[in-house]
Amino acid sequence: MTLKEEIKLFFKGDVMGDDATLTTYSHDASLFEVRPRLVVFPKDAQDIKELVKFVNEKKAAAEAGGADVDPEYQSLSITARSAGTCMSGGSLNESIIVDFTKYMHGIKSLTKEQAVVLPGTFYRDFEVETLKLGAILPCFTASKNLCALGGMVANNAAGEKTLQYGKMENYVMSLKAIFADGNEYTVKPLTKAELDVKMAQGNFEGTFYKQIFALITANQAEIMAAKPKVSKNSAGYYLWNVWDGKTFDLTKLIVGSQGTLCIVTEATLKLVPVKKISKLFVVFMPNLTRLGELVNEILAFKPESLESYDDSTMKMAMRFLPEMMKTMHASSFLKLMLSFIPEVLMILTGGIPKLILLVEFAGDSEQEIHDHMVALQKKIAPFKFKTRLIRSENESEKYWTIRRESFNLLRKHVRGMRTAPFIDDVIVRPEFLPEFLPKMRAILDDYDLLYTIAGHAGNGNFHIIPLMDMKKQKNRALIRTVSDKIYDLVLKYEGSITAEHNDGIVRTPYLPKMFGPKIYSLFVDVKNIFDRKNMFNPGKKVGGSLDYMEKHIVKS
Repeated sequence: MTLKEEIKLFFKGDVMGDDATLTTYSHDASLFEVRPRLVVFPKDAQDIKELVKFVNEKKAAAEAGGADVDPEYQSLSITARSAGTCMSGGSLNESIIVDFTKYMHGIKSLTKEQAVVLPGTFYRDFEVETLKLGAILPCFTASKNLCALGGMVANNAAGEKTLQYGKMENYVMSLKAIFADGNEYTVKPLTKAELDVKMAQGNFEGTFYKQIFALITANQAEIMAAKPKVSKNSAGYYLWNVWDGKTFDLTKLIVGSQGTLCIVTEATLKLVPVKKISKLFVVFMPNLTRLGELVNEILAFKPESLESYDDSTMKMAMRFLPEMMKTMHASSFLKLMLSFIPEVLMILTGGIPKLILLVEFAGDSEQEIHDHMVALQKKIAPFKFKTRLIRSENESEKYWTIRRESFNLLRKHVRGMRTAPFIDDVIVRPEFLPEFLPKMRAILDDYDLLYTIAGHAGNGNFHIIPLMDMKKQKNRALIRTVSDKIYDLVLKYEGSITAEHNDGIVRTPYLPKMFGPKIYSLFVDVKNIFDRKNMFNPGKKVGGSLDYMEKHIVKS
């Protein structure tokens, strides 16, 4: 009996092993190709429980040996996947992929304050319903029209609102998850008294609570010293967030773990009220010399978001202006075209700015927001940078479209090349940006890479995604070389190698470099406590290698 036939005996959902399905699930939004053995679409949590128990039994039998046991069963594993928008290869696996989007989607309950959702729920559908109540989950990503909530939990999602609202970890109230014993547990913050009760249970659940608590308390000082000194981080397991001396919150460890510890089947999420009005204030910087100082001045005004894109991005926007404008929802195409005249004149008279900052203010009073923007304009006047107060929604949209869409346009127009996200999510503190950004660009320029830079200037988080011809071996070899140099630079400035996009295949091999051998060994211990048989999404967070990464880079 084949693996597919064995699973179909107990699995209510679909079990697929055809070439077309396996080819589709060999890719996500990363630069990797990893072909699975099977893709399954569970109908409910019970399907996943049975699958976990099945894999457990098969791996145990393979470990024990025996003439009638397929030795390949020892390598069986399960990777949870929702929308497949992961840029780090976190949703790829050589064994079994579990796709939630077909059946396990939807909102179980919804109020203005919170929602209970299934992991396969697309954010775009979820947002439509929350907005009806005047509420929103504010940690949405730039891919919010594509991503799903399960992936947002797994990657600890963040985006343009994170400066004001924080990451996904701040909005998870509780989780339901299936652990390595095949049972579903509710995970939520616990008082010390509640934790003591858990640890005294003596069963599988009690054991992992007890062991994680012991690991954290025994290594508290080293763990806290290892916490990245930036406002956002997706690297490693977030051991520093679990125990604060009063509350033990295991959701802080599961969020961002990329499905390596358990499989989340339900999430209770906190929502925030939507602010009625937002306005954009734009700063055009001719150089980066005073960037850190400027960002600090802007942050004092508590903007909703502080985004940025560079001169390369602006050039792409101007180059493909007519096509980019088609993506906008303007009531008057001519009016939208005319709105670009100030930028064209600025470029003709003073050249393209090195960096454009988008400062968004939001609230309930238009006058209050306007007064805030005028005050900011006066405050930063000594910098002598050109600025604009944007008053219309259409004009604001053009800046957001440049920020979000220019790279996609570039990708469509450059033949023989593809996106290569491998240094796509670095972060350093904003005060280091004037030194850090030119040095990073110098490394990229040394290798003649074609790239744009955009990101979250308020956090010091930038996304660099080169376009490369992956058919050429020399380009594939560059990934390791350039990553080493960029990550060395990031760590020199006490940053993180990933603020939002997580580790996956592409960054897991660099975690020992970032955290050192001691903390990395604690990550290995965490994985073993939850998943001794390495059943859940192997090779992410721990156990990854540069050789595996290079072997699975796409060649087309």
